[in-house]
Formats: sequence, C-alpha cells, structure tokens
Amino acid sequence: MMMNLYNAMAVRIQRRWRGYRVRKYLFNYYYLKEYLRVVSETNDAIRCRRKKIASHGNQRKALEEFAEMKEREEKKANLEREEKKRDYQARKMHYLLSTKQIPGIYNSPFRKEPDPWELQLQKAKPLTHQRPKVKQKYSTSLTDWLACTSARSFPRSEILPPINRKKCQGPFRDITEVLEQRYKPLEPTLRVAEPIDELKLAREDLRRKEWLRNVNDNMFLPFSSYHKNEKYIPSMHLSSKYSPISHKEQFRSEDPKKWICDKDFQTVLPSFELFSKYGKLYSKAGQIV
Repeated sequence: MMMNLYNAMAVRIQRRWRGYRVRKYLFNYYYLKEYLRVVSETNDAIRCRRKKIASHGNQRKALEEFAEMKEREEKKANLEREEKKRDYQARKMHYLLSTKQIPGIYNSPFRKEPDPWELQLQKAKPLTHQRPKVKQKYSTSLTDWLACTSARSFPRSEILPPINRKKCQGPFRDITEVLEQRYKPLEPTLRVAEPIDELKLAREDLRRKEWLRNVNDNMFLPFSSYHKNEKYIPSMHLSSKYSPISHKEQFRSEDPKKWICDKDFQTVLPSFELFSKYGKLYSKAGQIV
C-alpha cells in the first residue's frame, strides 16, 4: 500500500514537472495565443471581404484591399522595429548629450538648428549595463553547516502522509520524538564555536595595538651605545658668556665688600624640641650621652 502511494506521488510530481518544462521550454503558451489571435483576425478579415465580394461581385477590389491591409501592417511593424532600434541606439549614445557648459556633437554651434538626434537623446534614458552575477565560492564554515542542519532544512513529521498500519509491539518511542531528536539543531560548545586561529588573531591584534602606542620602534635604542661616538653640541644659551645666574645667588651677593654688615644671616626659625633635649633626657646603657 505504501509503494502504491509513493508511486502515485511520483507520477503526480513527474506530471507537474513535465507540464512546467513543456510550458516554459518547449511550448510557449503566450506566443501561440498571440499567433492564434492574429490568425483569427486574418480569417475574420478574409470572411468580411468574401461577403463583400459575394454581395457586390467585386473580387478583385476585395483582394486589393486585403493586400493593402497586409502592406500597412508590414509597414507598421517595420516602423515599430526601426523605432525600437533608434531608441536603443539613443540610450546607448546618451553620453553624447550636450550640457549647459559643453555642447554635444549633435548640437554644434555652427548649425542653425540642432540635429534630430539631439532631441532623441534628450527623450531617451541612459542604458544601464547589468553586472554579471558573481558565483559564490563554496565554503565549509561552521555557520553554513549550522544552517544546513537547522530544523527548517529537514522534513517535518506533519508533512508525511498517514501510515495505515498497526503499531509495532514493544517499548518503542513515538515517531515524532525520534524525528525531533534526529533533526535537532546543533548546539556547539564554546570551543567549537570559536575559530581555530583565535590565538593567532589575538596576538596580531595585541601587536597592532602595541605598535600604535609605541613611540620608538627600537625600544632599547635610548639605552644602547648607539650614540656614544657622537660629538656633543652645546646649546647656544649654555655656550655663550651670558650664562644664566642661579636663583640662589640672588638672595645675597657673594662679594663680601657689598655686604651691609659683617655679620652673617641670623636664623630666626625656632629650634626643634627633640634636638634640644638630646643628651639630657636620653641615655645609652645607663650613661648620659
């Protein structure tokens, strides 16, 4: 019974696919519909002409009118074809259109009137070239594998047809539970989810940050003997005779002749109480220091 059901489903799928293939690649429905419409219109016109011929007895005139009608249709088709060709050519040469600053090749200032192609270029839209589709490279990353093993990519138990058979005897689990366990999505651990070359990427990132913060590429250059043989060039301020005067010398002149009195400066700061008691209150091994 199951084989009959599967065969019926296969026949139905093949029938639909064959009809789709025939309609799209072998048998164009819209083209045949247009062809039948033109044939029916032509037959109606011929019938009308024949009725007129039968009524008036002027068969030659009816045939001439029919030939004129066919000729007009051919001329109309040729005009439409030429119009499409001119429109495509104008869209293709839209870059030759004149601007406010630079006149185009069809709008020469030496002409009295612009060329008709100038008006055609103004009406037409620029032709846009379709970019070729880039084929996606085949990748075997973890995200693709996770998308492949998702619950949506596998058939569900609700879509399957009912099976009219007796339940197997034994301690068997439910089919839906087994299918859920079989097609459950992958839950990778942190070690699997992280990239393999994470340590390498972290080292490169750390090296990049250190390079941004580093002032000198050679970190031991200031402490090396690289510049020991270089001649010292003193600055202009230190090499001149007008050397800077120390701020300490401004308190009192070093020349004793310029002093107001012979006495030195007197210390007016109070003495330390701890030092004044030295030798009076402290002893060392029972002896006064």
